[in-house]
Amino acid sequence: MPKHSPPEILFRNQRETPIGTMLIITDKQQRMRALDWLEYEERMLRLLRRYVPTFELQKGALSAVIHEALDAYFAGDFTPVNNIPVHTTGTVFQQAVWQTLRNIPAGTTLSYGALAKKIGRAKAVRAVGTANGANPVGIIIPCHRVIGMDGSMTGYGGGLERKRWLLTHENAGIKAG
Repeated sequence: MPKHSPPEILFRNQRETPIGTMLIITDKQQRMRALDWLEYEERMLRLLRRYVPTFELQKGALSAVIHEALDAYFAGDFTPVNNIPVHTTGTVFQQAVWQTLRNIPAGTTLSYGALAKKIGRAKAVRAVGTANGANPVGIIIPCHRVIGMDGSMTGYGGGLERKRWLLTHENAGIKAG
């Protein structure tokens, strides 16, 4: 009989932001495991189950690093979110996409095609889009900075209005509203 490992203990937090209630899942090492919006909690948990098959959510406090970095982000200082420790466990391809996303500076955008080229898979535009959509840690891994080849707003798990707000907030040359 195979032994079942005990569920991983994860911590659920929420905080108010200018664009809604943010949900944050961290682990015992104070690494961010998931970030999404209250109205998308079920999707966030579904994505998390892909990478952590068994877990137990408990209430817990955010580390000072995460708390202060998110405060700074919403106050207009985007650099501290780069210091938030993240633990994701996607495929090798997803990890490559997510690492490249994390290197897109605030205030800039990249098309799916350009992102595919950056990871050395120029023809994998759709796969890049799928990996982008499976990102469990929005804002910290800034999937909102990916736009259409023609500069158009494209899908965002948190909704296009939220994506527009984030890009406007980061001065990415996107007009609000």
